[in-house]
Amino acid sequence: MSADESPDYNRRKELPAEVPHAPGTPAPETAAPEPQEPPQLTGRQRLAQGLWPPRVTRPQLIVALLLFVLGLGLAIQVRSNNDSSALRGARQEDLVRILDELDDRTERLEEEKRRLEEQRTGLENSSDQAEEARKQTVERERQLGILAGTVAAQGPGIQLTIEDTKGAIEADMLLDAIQQLRAAGAEAIQINDVRVVADTYLSDAGGGGVRVDGRKVGEPYLFKVIGKPQDLEPALNIPGGVVQTLEKEQATVTVERSEKIVVDALRPAKRPDYARSSSQ
Repeated sequence: MSADESPDYNRRKELPAEVPHAPGTPAPETAAPEPQEPPQLTGRQRLAQGLWPPRVTRPQLIVALLLFVLGLGLAIQVRSNNDSSALRGARQEDLVRILDELDDRTERLEEEKRRLEEQRTGLENSSDQAEEARKQTVERERQLGILAGTVAAQGPGIQLTIEDTKGAIEADMLLDAIQQLRAAGAEAIQINDVRVVADTYLSDAGGGGVRVDGRKVGEPYLFKVIGKPQDLEPALNIPGGVVQTLEKEQATVTVERSEKIVVDALRPAKRPDYARSSSQ
């Protein structure tokens, strides 16, 4: 076996020869490993990286703060407006009653408008305008006398009877009845033998009963009311109305329609001390 074919020689031949380097000189650089490619991200992962952590700039922060202050101010304003609403806490029965009263009042105003237009047409077309004007003046005086309580009146309406054996009825309850009757279109009202007019006042009387314009009236309280019965009776019987309120006080309430109600209690005509007609 030759020296070239010995095993030790073959092993030495396969090993790379080390290049000697002089002392003080840097060692030769070894080959760097090849960089590995980062793993591929899914669409959801890329979206998450784009959204978090949030990148908020100073202008964006200022705009967000201004929008928050504006929204807070609007919320406070809306809540203040809701708290100040007069109907915010009203019951459904009260809202229905108010709506009915407004409808009835609108209808009465429309009727008054038509009547005045007819009077104007009569004045314009009458051959004797002076006589027509005198007739309308007399009719107007009669109507004002009914409202003032200085003349008797009759017509369709209702009769309201309140029996209070427990003595629980107070002046404010009768006043509520008067107000609801007026809102329903009552044109003339009489309680027992006292005529109710625009300046009528009620107060509790000592020992039971109620005083109407200073005159004591006791039970049973008898209301004679002239007006449209189809409007007056439902106004008293609505939920939360006069009848229901009085019955809670254990009073007996009766409402009867009639085609002829006579209101004959009169008030003395008062001449004003200082007021005079401006047409003089």
